Amino acid sequence: MSLLAQNIIQVIDTAFLGRVGEIELGASALAGIFYIGVYTLGFGYSMGSQILIGRRNGEQNYHEISDIVVQGLIVLIPAAILLIPAMNFVSNSWLPSLFESEEITVAVNKYLDWRFYGLIFAFTNSMFRAFYIGIAGTKILTLNAVVMALTNVLFDYLLIFGKFGFPEMGIAGAALASVISEFVSTLFFLIYTLRKVDLDKYGFKKIKIHMQVVKQVLSISVFMMIQYLLSIFVWMLFFVFIEHLGERPLAISNIVRSFYTILILPAQALSTSTNTMVSNTIGAGRHSEVLDLLKRVIKISLSITAVIMVVVFLFPKVLIQIYTNDPVLIAETVPPMYVLITLLPIFSVGAIFFNAVSGTGNTKTALIFELFTLTFYLSYMWWIIVYLESSVALCWTSEHIYWFFLMTFSFLYLKFGKWQNKKL
Repeated sequence: MSLLAQNIIQVIDTAFLGRVGEIELGASALAGIFYIGVYTLGFGYSMGSQILIGRRNGEQNYHEISDIVVQGLIVLIPAAILLIPAMNFVSNSWLPSLFESEEITVAVNKYLDWRFYGLIFAFTNSMFRAFYIGIAGTKILTLNAVVMALTNVLFDYLLIFGKFGFPEMGIAGAALASVISEFVSTLFFLIYTLRKVDLDKYGFKKIKIHMQVVKQVLSISVFMMIQYLLSIFVWMLFFVFIEHLGERPLAISNIVRSFYTILILPAQALSTSTNTMVSNTIGAGRHSEVLDLLKRVIKISLSITAVIMVVVFLFPKVLIQIYTNDPVLIAETVPPMYVLITLLPIFSVGAIFFNAVSGTGNTKTALIFELFTLTFYLSYMWWIIVYLESSVALCWTSEHIYWFFLMTFSFLYLKFGKWQNKKL
């Protein structure tokens, strides 16, 4: 539910911008992925923290958890402040060389000029989420995400179209609305934590600087940070290659991307929970139960995915109308939507296995799997998009290659690898 509410922000942005124009619709995909690429630096650190929090929670060493959270904030907030001007420079000086369309370039920069200011709040929020997922207190994440989504809906409407005296900012308004919603999310987390969490239990009443904890988290998260950054960079290349096919294929791909992020949410939520459950299980000394745990989670994931596949298969045009009223654009988006639903079972299994590898604490191994997978993925993507200039539907088969290899590597490691004795 938390992931659903958070990703509704992207759906709403895409739906609003689909009413502004195809340029804005396509540009928001490229700009959004570039922003996510920068965000993954903080997210990777928080995921390392989440694994460590989960391990301490499983060991019942609750008082050590505050050290992990506080040191994370000490690292991430200054990093975000430094990244804002650096990334604004990169987006204005380097990104234009990647795009053929000057209009796309202008729209991308309009979005990113505002969007990067949200990094401070996004990094902070990622640490709060790591804390609540790590201690298995995830109900609050749903409420937080709902507040965040509602804030985004309101300010998208006000700022994109200039309603009730607000300036009409177009794609820049979508970016500013996202920044405001992330700020509101941070305030919500702060107020809730101070009022509802047992600060003494988790050691928050004895806060101190503890750089050894930073080193410990980095020993886990640095590989995840590299992994996420490389993955998002290659994912952005997918859309850069698509942009060279034209503005219409890019707009179609952004609609499909938006559906992608929504349709995988149940499996993504289960895989993220698996990460923590594996860490908690190992921390409690029950290593032999990990594989049975994964089997149960996969059954749940595939069951939910099957229902989603049937709904999308039966009503693709109805769903696509969320983003556009253009009948030609709707018709051209249906084939890649059908390709997308064939990916869902592979993702449902692959994401759980891959997150389980990270949950064991062997994040270096996960990075190695990512590197091998991205090699196959990038080669296929270049061949199918750049060399063959295939249809958008065929281009989206690239995701099948990515998740098939990642699923296979992860399964073989969990089945035959030596991960049981990893100490954190």
